[in-house]
Amino acid sequence: MSSPAPPVNENGTLQKGLHQDGRRLTPQRKRVLELFERLGTGNHLSAEDVHQQLVQLEMKVSLATVYRTLRLLADMGFLQELELSEGGRRFELSGDGHREHHHVVCIRCGRTEEFESEPVLAAGAKAAQGFGFKLIESTLNVRAICPNCQ
Repeated sequence: MSSPAPPVNENGTLQKGLHQDGRRLTPQRKRVLELFERLGTGNHLSAEDVHQQLVQLEMKVSLATVYRTLRLLADMGFLQELELSEGGRRFELSGDGHREHHHVVCIRCGRTEEFESEPVLAAGAKAAQGFGFKLIESTLNVRAICPNCQ
């Protein structure tokens, strides 16, 4: 598992990580991460949600740039990616106290709620151990229909 991301700043972890890979800290990359930091943990946004919020804040960024930036920030451990079985993806801010949680996702509107469950974590650890695997993380995505979509 990757370590939590501290707040971004010009001399911070994001810039150092980008420079190690030969990339620059662009205003768009910084804006996307700052948006997630403002929202805090537990907020699950699609690329379209991120793009719309940045446009509302009068920040010029293309949807293609948002997609690339979300992938990069997830690969670097700043964001966690939730892959939905319907093909969509949502992203949330990574954090120490926000690691071992699971999701209930509405298959119609995409509403996402979080929950914690020790039995799910224990089952994941037991399954990994039973096959000789080293457990990295254990998550469960429950597909359901929310009250508004029923």
